[in-house]
Amino acid sequence: MQITTAIAIYFLIWWITLFAVLPFGVRSQHEGEGYAPGTDPGAPIIARIGMKLVWTTVVASIIFVILAATYKSGVIEPAAFVAWLIPAR
Repeated sequence: MQITTAIAIYFLIWWITLFAVLPFGVRSQHEGEGYAPGTDPGAPIIARIGMKLVWTTVVASIIFVILAATYKSGVIEPAAFVAWLIPAR
């Protein structure tokens, strides 16, 4: 696997993981006590984006290492994976 391919795969895993992590721990304004007038009641009280980015990086790195180790060990052959994705007619 080339380094550019690995970076692209890691970025895709990171991006998908970000959207999976974003909803965790979010409390909207209508659930809490502090409601700012003129804002949407569904807006988060504290978004904590920094922690979500850290968790996204940790989870995406774990997923990437597992997939890379599986690929390098030969458990999944690239040709068999492509044949699974695109079945012969």
